[in-house]
Amino acid sequence: MSRPPLRIVLADDERMVRTALRVILEAEPDMEVVGEAASGAEAVSVVRSLAPDVVLMDVRMPGADGIRATEQILRTMETPPRIVVVTTFENDAYVYDALRAGAAGFLLKRADPDELIGAVRLVARGDSLLFPSAVRTLAAAHAAATPPAAPAWAARLTEREADVLRLMATGLSNHELSERLGVGPQTVKTHVASVLAKTGSRDRTQAVIAAYEGGFIMKKD
Repeated sequence: MSRPPLRIVLADDERMVRTALRVILEAEPDMEVVGEAASGAEAVSVVRSLAPDVVLMDVRMPGADGIRATEQILRTMETPPRIVVVTTFENDAYVYDALRAGAAGFLLKRADPDELIGAVRLVARGDSLLFPSAVRTLAAAHAAATPPAAPAWAARLTEREADVLRLMATGLSNHELSERLGVGPQTVKTHVASVLAKTGSRDRTQAVIAAYEGGFIMKKD
């Protein structure tokens, strides 16, 4: 029995951008664009109404921007969609705030169609769209001038969980973590889930940000 297509909402204040994204995504048999929004406030309304699987959210829109929309959607919906923020610049401070708010990752507007399609499928299955070098740069830019005291959660991590978090920050997938650590995929999932719970993170991206901001991973590491 075939799975229903992924239901996607596009939020961008430029109609041409939304049209281009729709054309690319709807050429895939497993994807369907079910709604569009031209502002953050409209995005919140459309997402609540349609309950999509994935939202592509422009960070800079008039009125309520993509960050506020992301925060509101994730805070108020019992089963929120996976949100990918879309930006022009890799080091956009807006992106960092959106990731901290719980966005599953970000995508550059210059990304090619294959990257776009792959990103939607990746977040839809529960993974984070993590670009280690970019997250490192963003986190470093927002880090304190002096290393903070070790976060309380750091003491609760086992030695293996600490290793998993450091490797997560390099962008390794669960499969790659399994190979690197020499353990089974289910064991890796268990470790990752424990890391997320102990750091109070919604997903891997938030956990990596917490690791940098808390000084668990230093900028020079």
